[in-house]
Amino acid sequence: MENLIHVQKTFEKIVYVDKKVNNREFEDCVFKNCDLSNSDFSYSSFMDCEFIDCNLAMTKLSGTSLKGVQFKNCKLLGIQFEECEDFLFNVSFQDCVLDYSSFANKKMPKTKFNSCSLKEVSFVGTNLTSSVFDNSNLDGAIFNNTQLAGADFSKATDFKIDPEFNPMKKAKFSTQGIIGLLEKYDIKIQ
Repeated sequence: MENLIHVQKTFEKIVYVDKKVNNREFEDCVFKNCDLSNSDFSYSSFMDCEFIDCNLAMTKLSGTSLKGVQFKNCKLLGIQFEECEDFLFNVSFQDCVLDYSSFANKKMPKTKFNSCSLKEVSFVGTNLTSSVFDNSNLDGAIFNNTQLAGADFSKATDFKIDPEFNPMKKAKFSTQGIIGLLEKYDIKIQ
């Protein structure tokens, strides 16, 4: 990873813990079984990359571009995605642990969170229009001034969303999910 530009490379079983890897470009690269935890990838660019079975816990991404990046079965604890570059920000998550991360004020419509743990994730001010939360746990996730129009929560669990503070026209919820929308009223549904 010492080179400044990497195109169509596969990085497998790389251990880069507590390293600084700033100002690098990765295009159409695949990262498999890598441990990049606590590393600093600030001001780097990832375009059309895929992370599979990687540990990225507490990785710093200040000013980093994530354009068309897929994360599969990755550990992404405590990542401040809000510090990423806004231009063309586009990510998707499958079987990932994103607990304690933050997407505050990000524009990320149509983002897919499939079978993810999103415990205590901040979505404050985030645009999640038409995003999908299939089989994802949102226990303690924070939604405030979050754009949720057309978002699909029908298979999500443990969320608490206040409809008064989060626009959610045409959002989808299961019958069981209604409890997460009405909790503040302290009513009993049987």
